[in-house]
Amino acid sequence: MNSILPRALDLPWTGPRIAVLEISGAIGGQVRGPEMVRTIKALAEDRRVRAVVVEIDSPGGSASVSDAIHRSIKRLSTRKPTIAYIMNAGLSGGYLIACGASKIVALPTALVGSIGVIFTRPVVQELMEKVGVKMLMTHQGHLKGMFQPWREPTPEEQEKVQALTDEYYGWFVDAVAKARGLDADLVKQYATGEMFPATRAKEMGLVDELGDMEMAVDMASEMGRAPRRLRYLRPHRPLLQQLLSRNASAFASALLAEAEERLYPRIEFR
Repeated sequence: MNSILPRALDLPWTGPRIAVLEISGAIGGQVRGPEMVRTIKALAEDRRVRAVVVEIDSPGGSASVSDAIHRSIKRLSTRKPTIAYIMNAGLSGGYLIACGASKIVALPTALVGSIGVIFTRPVVQELMEKVGVKMLMTHQGHLKGMFQPWREPTPEEQEKVQALTDEYYGWFVDAVAKARGLDADLVKQYATGEMFPATRAKEMGLVDELGDMEMAVDMASEMGRAPRRLRYLRPHRPLLQQLLSRNASAFASALLAEAEERLYPRIEFR
C-alpha cells in the first residue's frame, strides 16, 4: 500500500498563489500607514505569494503615509510582479501608490491623476474672538508657533509654507516621472491637480493597460508564473473596528479622519 503523501507544494493551502491587496479610502484615514506597510512586507516575505494585485480606490490623503506605502509597494515589486489595478479612482496619493507597482491597469471609466499638493490648516481666530477666548503662547524660535490655529499666519510664515509645499510638489513630480519613465517637465504639465479618465491617462503614459480585474489577475499570473489561485487580504484592523459593524466602522473611521484633518496642519497628496 502506497502511503506517500502529496508534496507540500501540491496542497491547496501551501501552493503558489496571487495575493489581492485592497487599498480603499482616504490615505491616513481609512488606509492606515503602519498596518499597510506591515502587510506589504509580509507579502514580500511569503514564499507562497508569487505575484500581487493591488486594488486601489483612493482620492489620496496624507503625503507621508502615501510615500511610505509607495516605497513599500516599490520594494515589493522588485521581488515579485506587482500589478496596480484602479477600478474607480487612483488620485493623488492613491496614484503615487500605484506608481510603485510593476504595471498599472485601470478600468476605462476610472479616474486617474490629480497630481498635486495641498497644505491645510484650520484658523479659528474669528470664532475665538466671538466667544471671548484668548490664547497666550510662550515659545523659543520666532517661527515655532507658525502652525497654531488661533491666529492668521504672517507673510513670512505663509512664504515658508509655500516653499514647503513647492518642495513636496517637486518630489511628487519626480517620483511619478521616474516610475513612469517620463520626462519631469512633461509630468509637471500633467501635475495641475487635474484628474483624467483612464483612457486619456493611458495616452499620457500614466497607465499601462486599460482593462478590468480579470486582466490584472491574468497579468499577475503570467508575470509571476502562478496559477489563478487568489488570496484576498486587508491589513489587520484594531479590535474596536472588528467589534463594530462594517458600516458603523467605516462611518467612525470617516469621522475620525475628518476630525484629524480639521484640527492639525497637513501636507496632502489629495
